[in-house]
Amino acid sequence: MPLIAPAVEPETPDPSTPPPSSGGIVLPELGRATVTYYDPTGQAWPLTKRSLGWRTLAEGVSGLGAAPYELTKDPHPRGGVRVRHVQAQERSIVWPLRVTGRTHLDFVGNWRALASAFTRTLRDGPGVLEIARPDGSRRRISVVYQDGWEGLGSYGSGWIADTAVMTLLAEDPYWSDAEPVTVHREQGAGVDFLVPYPSVSSSQVLGATTVRNPGDVTVWPTWQITGPASSITFSRTDTSESFTLDPGAPEVGHGDLLAGQTVTVRTDPVQVRYQDGANWIGALDWPMAVLWGLAPGDNPVRFQLDGAGPGSAVDLVFHPRYETA
Repeated sequence: MPLIAPAVEPETPDPSTPPPSSGGIVLPELGRATVTYYDPTGQAWPLTKRSLGWRTLAEGVSGLGAAPYELTKDPHPRGGVRVRHVQAQERSIVWPLRVTGRTHLDFVGNWRALASAFTRTLRDGPGVLEIARPDGSRRRISVVYQDGWEGLGSYGSGWIADTAVMTLLAEDPYWSDAEPVTVHREQGAGVDFLVPYPSVSSSQVLGATTVRNPGDVTVWPTWQITGPASSITFSRTDTSESFTLDPGAPEVGHGDLLAGQTVTVRTDPVQVRYQDGANWIGALDWPMAVLWGLAPGDNPVRFQLDGAGPGSAVDLVFHPRYETA
């Protein structure tokens, strides 16, 4: 708990923090933004609405720029070095919060509630920091409390106002778009062989398409397959990487997917689940399977469902990832 002293010095208005009616604050290097923190339970904690009894001090915010990297370098015989490997590192975000209250007990309630909301990430899993722009776009990053929830310890602090300067750790240093990108492909309805003239419907969904990743870095999508289907192959044609899902594999023993049955494949971390939650990781064509990602820009891909019929579908979903907030 912060120190308690009876004397209180009046707060000096922060010029970077507009009145509540204008919405958001001006963050360094980012401009106008509205910030919300979601604790592990999903409860929202607006951080730029000062009427709630707490607000962000924009001048002290840092860690919102490009992700930190570690470079592995080898000396070059003619001088200098050559970069052999680049590895993104965890991100540290410094976030100062000014907490106030109309009375001492009101302040203490706000201080304790916020402390619990952030520190519970150490026990219940990461929270989410979300930054929204005036155009409606939102970027998010998962964070864990590291340290800093302490008062200033100065004369006059801790009575009806105090400041905590937190450090939040992001295991994945990239920001992700709050809105997913979805690509849907579905088998068309079959046709009568003789109406209006002799024709044949394919038992495969062969979809060559281009998927655009608008983000800055590679993203790892999630796939949902809806039957009927006997075998499913997803390929990235520019790299020749692919993986095949066989519902009849001995490790699974299910047989063909029937109409309406679904399987979900996550590529990071790798996970394959049937609709009832059963583990279908053995249905992939190991060791040849490569659960590929989508590079920034255009990616030529192909979806193939053998044994497809009316209702067969593939849904690819991902959240673009960015270097900065």
